[in-house]
Amino acid sequence: MISPNLLEIERSVRALSVEEQLWLLESIARQIRESEYKKDKLPDVKKSEDQLEVMVSEVKIPTEIAAITDEFAISEIL
Repeated sequence: MISPNLLEIERSVRALSVEEQLWLLESIARQIRESEYKKDKLPDVKKSEDQLEVMVSEVKIPTEIAAITDEFAISEIL
């Protein structure tokens, strides 16, 4: 069922000029696209924290960090 508020908005939109209706429609479409883009593209914080926790707990990570540090130690000396 359509709410009375939505019906009132529809009546108000009909009172607008065609140019204003098009502007409103484009604005609403842009807002929906942006919210969907953000929802799809921004990582889930909890998921990222879980992934980071798994990475840190892996034994290879500290070993790889040490190897990378050793590789760049020469460039720091020069």
